[in-house]
Amino acid sequence: MDDKRYLLRLISEGEHQQQDFKYKVADACKLAKSVSAFANTEGGRLLIGVRDDGHLSGVRSEEEIFMMHQAAYKYCKPESSIKFDTYHVEGRTIVVATVPPSDRKPIYAVDDEGKKRAYIRIADENIVASPVHLAIWRELQAKRGTMMTYTDDVHYFLGIMSGRQTLNQLTRRSRLPRHVVVGLLARLIRFGVARWEYVEQHFLFSLNGV
Repeated sequence: MDDKRYLLRLISEGEHQQQDFKYKVADACKLAKSVSAFANTEGGRLLIGVRDDGHLSGVRSEEEIFMMHQAAYKYCKPESSIKFDTYHVEGRTIVVATVPPSDRKPIYAVDDEGKKRAYIRIADENIVASPVHLAIWRELQAKRGTMMTYTDDVHYFLGIMSGRQTLNQLTRRSRLPRHVVVGLLARLIRFGVARWEYVEQHFLFSLNGV
């Protein structure tokens, strides 16, 4: 398959969970958000030099390519793996940056002020990860336990988890410290007892099978 046919096939998929279009790279910090989101979720690719409508605009300078490297290696902590493939179509240069899922989650995107945020990819958006996601990743990195332990706190918390609730709602309802609620949700989700959803810009948590 030649470059044009391959790129047009990718573009025909549109933006989705594992694909994003970038018209140009003007800010390595902003690009790092996409790298973080893909690395923290299921991986994905950035089609750089492609407009939102799928039009091929091309990458115009070596500076843009330099900023792509900066996004992954300077503005992501820890550094994210990324692979760049360059294609030439109709006199334009398109770069496909492929980001694999990281085994060192969370990958943080760092802004110009040094503030770190971890992102996840939901549909075609990069969303700031919740404290619960961060706790799940910490547990996985620490390899904490292979079985769910049902302590008194866990039994109590399961009793107040009715319907879909936000982290703040569960904290108020349980009257437990917020960090305790975050840890309980992380464990319950990790072992498949609970789940999370992203609805109308809110993370909602509920029990599986309810």
